[in-house]
Amino acid sequence: MKVLALIPARGGSKGIPRKNVRPLAGKPLIGWTIEAAKNADCINRVIVSTDDPEIASVAQDLGAEIPFMRPPQLATDHAPGIAPVLHAIEELPRFDWLLLLQPTSPLRTSQDIDGIFEFCMLRNALSAVSICETAKHPYWMYHLDKSDQLRSILPDAPEITNRQDLPRAFCLNGALYLAQTDWIVQNRKLIGPSTLGYLMPTERSADLDTEFDWYLAEQLIQKQETLQNRQCDY
Repeated sequence: MKVLALIPARGGSKGIPRKNVRPLAGKPLIGWTIEAAKNADCINRVIVSTDDPEIASVAQDLGAEIPFMRPPQLATDHAPGIAPVLHAIEELPRFDWLLLLQPTSPLRTSQDIDGIFEFCMLRNALSAVSICETAKHPYWMYHLDKSDQLRSILPDAPEITNRQDLPRAFCLNGALYLAQTDWIVQNRKLIGPSTLGYLMPTERSADLDTEFDWYLAEQLIQKQETLQNRQCDY
């Protein structure tokens, strides 16, 4: 089983400009994902798909491969998310599996990567995606109508007032998308009816979209490094 790790990193990020090469706790954001992928046992090759020369240079310095530059039309705000995946499969066709690793999930580890692959092998799954338990339950979510009155997102949901009585609910955490390449080409997407959910802990599920997300991730990394240094002292 040959597994290709694909890290998509276009240059035109809007929420956090130049985020892929911006230092997070002393390392370019993309470096956290490259390091996790290179340390995973199941990965045969780690590549970065980018349209940006600076990102390509930084990624190469950190140990990733840049076998091709992403065409500009696949790096726009409106390009489908699956487009760079299909492009990578077309450029590098001799892989059985593709694992998409978004740089915005820097807390994901090599153990998480090996874990989802083992999960697929044990379950004979064609695709799986990482999830975490959601902090905000959909039963308690609302939208506002034109009069600013609260309207339930799920109007048919039962009325539950105690958190412990809520059914467990999960959301995509954006860290891991794994699927057989033939399945991806056939379905032209990474999530379908047969996709399984691979549960990850919330503390490794940060997805950096805002400056506040960035701040929280940096604090978590620094706290973890402090704890590790204390353990080494003993």
